[in-house]
Amino acid sequence: MKKFFIAAILIVGFSSTAFSQKRPPAPPHPSKTQLYNDKARELDKKYNQEKKLILNHPLATKRMKNDQLKALNERYRNEKRLLRAAR
Repeated sequence: MKKFFIAAILIVGFSSTAFSQKRPPAPPHPSKTQLYNDKARELDKKYNQEKKLILNHPLATKRMKNDQLKALNERYRNEKRLLRAAR
């Protein structure tokens, strides 16, 4: 009886310490619109950065720059369309 009593106290003690160690609450997940806005902002930033690099290139001719800008605009349009479709 004495062994049973000690075992019961130990089990109750261990279970109470296990329940007292709560995990911190999970951080809130961003909403779909927040994710969309973040991706769109990132895409715009990348587009503007690449456009600036193309326009400020010292060795590229006007025609080369125009061709590169056309390709960049087409790629940007496609990525923007894909982003809107995933929304």
